[in-house]
Amino acid sequence: MRRLRLIKDGTRIDFMRIHKLCFAFSAVLILGAIGLSLVKGLNYGIDFRGGILIEMRMAETPDFGALRAKLGALELGDVTLQKFGEERDVLVRIEVQKDGERGNQRALQAIREAMGEGAEFRRVETVGPTVGEELRTAGAYAVLASVIAILAYVWFRFEWQFAIGAVFALTHDVVAIVGLFALLGLDFDLSTLAAILTIGGYSINDTVVVYDRIRENLRKYKRMELRELLNKSVNDTLSRTVMTSITVMLAIAAMLAFAGPVIRNFNLAMLVGVVVGTYSSIFVAAPLLIYLKLKRGAFDAEAKHAAEQAKP
Repeated sequence: MRRLRLIKDGTRIDFMRIHKLCFAFSAVLILGAIGLSLVKGLNYGIDFRGGILIEMRMAETPDFGALRAKLGALELGDVTLQKFGEERDVLVRIEVQKDGERGNQRALQAIREAMGEGAEFRRVETVGPTVGEELRTAGAYAVLASVIAILAYVWFRFEWQFAIGAVFALTHDVVAIVGLFALLGLDFDLSTLAAILTIGGYSINDTVVVYDRIRENLRKYKRMELRELLNKSVNDTLSRTVMTSITVMLAIAAMLAFAGPVIRNFNLAMLVGVVVGTYSSIFVAAPLLIYLKLKRGAFDAEAKHAAEQAKP
């Protein structure tokens, strides 16, 4: 039975030839994402800034102007309306109330009375400002802890050059996703944070596969020039990288199309993250080893030791 192969055996693409162009693109991507995050800022969801989130299905196609005026008359502070899902679906966000949880409950009751029986309240979430701040801090710690753990793991398994390259590629992917959410003004909530952590794991796995082949080839081809060896290693793992990425993207695309609006931002972050993670593993993580002055000495010693252990 023939196996499906998108990349033929023996493919020899010169990835290192365009690595400077890729570095320039990545620099623009990272600086742009950081600039957008600082200037425009992230649209934190209810999870992080507190407030009330209501998903309603109206009896008929809503008039957003009239609906905004009706909710504005309640004097509940900042109220935003968003159409999503089907024509009759409305997402309402209201800022956290001054009296905390009691104020949130009074606001929710006022909205129910103003909407009347014609509105079906399908989902209601209330988060206090203190809890939102705690979740934001905990999320930042979670991302930082994952980066430190990955740095320690890759450093222990390989050499410090590999650890720095892997963490840089991981940071590249995370910043790109954050920049996308800042650019589009999408809700940045706990599900988005979960997607970022998931993409971090996917990206580092992809990078470690490439690095493992580089380490293997360093032991095997002692006289091969480093750039040529990096090209060979990336090409050797290219079929696996492409097949895995396409498989994951197909599953995420199906969820993005059919799973509904509740996890749409999660799926979008995952889809973009897989693309960026695959790019960084090939065009960022591997070429960085050239500039990190990767040495062969440690790998030659490992190969010599392994050969001695294999002798009868």
